[in-house]
Amino acid sequence: MDQELTEIRVEGGREEQNQQQQSNSTVRREFKHFDMIAAENDINDHHYFSSSSSSSLSPTGSAKIMKEWRMLERNLPDSIYVRAYEGRIDLLRAVIIGPTGTPYHDGLFFFDIKFRSDYPNSPPKVYYHSFGYRLNPNLYQTGYVCLSLLNTWSGNENEKWKPSQSTILQVLVSIQGLVLNSKPYFNEPAYAKMPKNSNPWKASSLSYNRNAFILSCKTMLCILKRPPKFFEEIVVQHFRDRGEAILTACNAYITGQANIGDQINTTAAITTRKVTSRTFKASMGSVYSQIIKAFKENGSSLENFEILDTSQSLKDHVWSTCDVIVVIAVIAGLCVAFVLISNRF
Repeated sequence: MDQELTEIRVEGGREEQNQQQQSNSTVRREFKHFDMIAAENDINDHHYFSSSSSSSLSPTGSAKIMKEWRMLERNLPDSIYVRAYEGRIDLLRAVIIGPTGTPYHDGLFFFDIKFRSDYPNSPPKVYYHSFGYRLNPNLYQTGYVCLSLLNTWSGNENEKWKPSQSTILQVLVSIQGLVLNSKPYFNEPAYAKMPKNSNPWKASSLSYNRNAFILSCKTMLCILKRPPKFFEEIVVQHFRDRGEAILTACNAYITGQANIGDQINTTAAITTRKVTSRTFKASMGSVYSQIIKAFKENGSSLENFEILDTSQSLKDHVWSTCDVIVVIAVIAGLCVAFVLISNRF
């Protein structure tokens, strides 16, 4: 999270205490991007907890996993957090912050990972916490993750898992960059080679992005209600930090100031509005009030935030598909009438 830290954590806690006393706002913590969970902790909410334990790993596999830990500790980007388990070295849990410029921006996406007994000869198993939502062609409601690097999709040979080269870091970065992208509609194999900027496909992609953003917001609500173990504080702080930005984006999307994933300019005068479907506005409106409530309960300060009246916004600045068709039909009818009248004279 690219935010300035207001808490400085040093040994002894004196500096930290001073910072807390000097600030009336909620204290922010600096979380390690990679950390180890002590063996005595209960990890039974991990998807692969009940599967075969790390005792089935070979010495080579165990050594490889520990090497992966060091790589994650050194090289994880700011937008990914990983936790390993002291008592189960075959398991990991990761959270990826949705990239800017995509329908997934500011969302949190959780993945449970298990190293197989023959690791690294076989890729790890990866489970996505979907909460029942299919917000991406590669991320199934069942938790299945479709990715060439995991050998769960028949991609090119150079994209598949290579025991001597591939790493968990590559898997996580691939999910963030290749799966959670700005035009996920084209992740579908049937649409992958279609012209992304031609009008029919562009419209379909925009429609998919709108739905993906709604589902991303619903996922946020689920995560706030039931944060995965050992990520509770990260979840709380992330949505306190980003709550207002998320709601600002919601406002812009609902009112037609921006398309999903566009950069939001809150200072510029609004001269044009995007065509926004009634279906999206109605669906987003119902989620919007839930998000505001959840963010307030989470500790977000929204005192200076202008909350949108979604019931009014449904009446203003909205052009549904039917509206557009009606206008086109009227114009076409007038043109035909004009031609007929001209021919008579």
